[in-house]
Amino acid sequence: MNWAEKDKAYIWHPFTQMKLAGEAIHIERAEGCYLYSSNGDQYLDGISSWWVNIHGHAHPYIAEKIAQQCLQLEHVIFAGFTHTPAIKLAEKLLALLPGSFSKVFYSDNGSTAVEVALKMALQYWYNKGEIGKTKIIAFEDAYHGDTFGAMSVGARSVFTAAFQELLFDVVHIPLPSDDNIDQCTEMLQQMTSKGDVAAFIFEPLVLGAAGMKMYKPEHLDMLLAVAKRNGVLCIADEVMTGFGRSGKNFAIEHLVHRPDIICLSKGITGGFLPLSVTICTEDIYQAFYSDEATKALFHGHSYTANPVACAAALASMEILTQPETQQQIRLIAQEHHSFLQNIKDHPFIKGARQTGTILALEIKTTENTSYFNLIRDDAYNFCLGKGVLLRPLGNIIYFMPPYCITQTELQLVYGVIIDMLHYLQEKYT
Repeated sequence: MNWAEKDKAYIWHPFTQMKLAGEAIHIERAEGCYLYSSNGDQYLDGISSWWVNIHGHAHPYIAEKIAQQCLQLEHVIFAGFTHTPAIKLAEKLLALLPGSFSKVFYSDNGSTAVEVALKMALQYWYNKGEIGKTKIIAFEDAYHGDTFGAMSVGARSVFTAAFQELLFDVVHIPLPSDDNIDQCTEMLQQMTSKGDVAAFIFEPLVLGAAGMKMYKPEHLDMLLAVAKRNGVLCIADEVMTGFGRSGKNFAIEHLVHRPDIICLSKGITGGFLPLSVTICTEDIYQAFYSDEATKALFHGHSYTANPVACAAALASMEILTQPETQQQIRLIAQEHHSFLQNIKDHPFIKGARQTGTILALEIKTTENTSYFNLIRDDAYNFCLGKGVLLRPLGNIIYFMPPYCITQTELQLVYGVIIDMLHYLQEKYT
């Protein structure tokens, strides 16, 4: 069998109906913004390979630091043991984050970072003897991951339908806007004033998997003020928006009020290795710090704080904080803004929005806006044919490039998007 046949024979791909799927593109190598396939094609990675690759593929500095760490310490159990990369990374994260965060808990991916945050929040109140504080509030259309706790706080949809009866109840409130912010704050006030709400979890400024839905920091601040006034822990899920995506290192830097817990993953290692962190305030940590062994946070993973992943994250953060990278983030945001102004009135666009390095366009169709909108495949395949990887969320086209992208490459992608809109408009109207 060739590679394509072996892939079909042995592999089950994520978010894919395998019976309907075409042949997966076999990528042999990557460099910078580009992926190179086994048949000689190249693709500009306009989605940073599911939002993780923030500095470009096969970055030599991160690769060098990984190689060095592999020859020194590849892994050690993190219960009863520690190591320098984990200590350095925690120190660096706490120094870079705004607010009064105090302790870093390591895990493996975005979903598990959220699971840890939910367990922290619920057990915090349990340890303090407030057994009745168990409710969680989240946004409608939220997505926080695919494990059971993360699915529970996310939107109910076809993705969770098979597990509907097994998920715990969560109260969902609308995403705030200029039209409904007063109703949202009043709704949250009524819900939280009863004293039984443990936590409010949110994706700050951008709901990624929901179709890059964006909302104002001042509206989120109003909701956080209500939650804090009523003794509710606030959890920021920055798995997607962390490490520069919002135009600042973290989306919570756009806020006045700070969360009690923050979840980080995706871009943390620059796209090299899986790693995540759940970071909390000293107040939360102290609820677990006890002479009673039963008050410990009983959570962990075999690869918790893997030294090689921590070394990659340290190298990635070093690159992130360099002036050149910060300038690149500003450049991408500026170019996205200019393109948005030029394209927003296109007759085939229903809406256009941008936050930092994230650009999203909602295409007009006869179907409702949906992940399963049939226009998705045509848009995806057209862009691939032009050498650009954009993976639409239904009829939502988004562009979230690695920070190493050049101005010329940005213009190339904008041109492909315009060509795609013309193509779709001709086909569907």
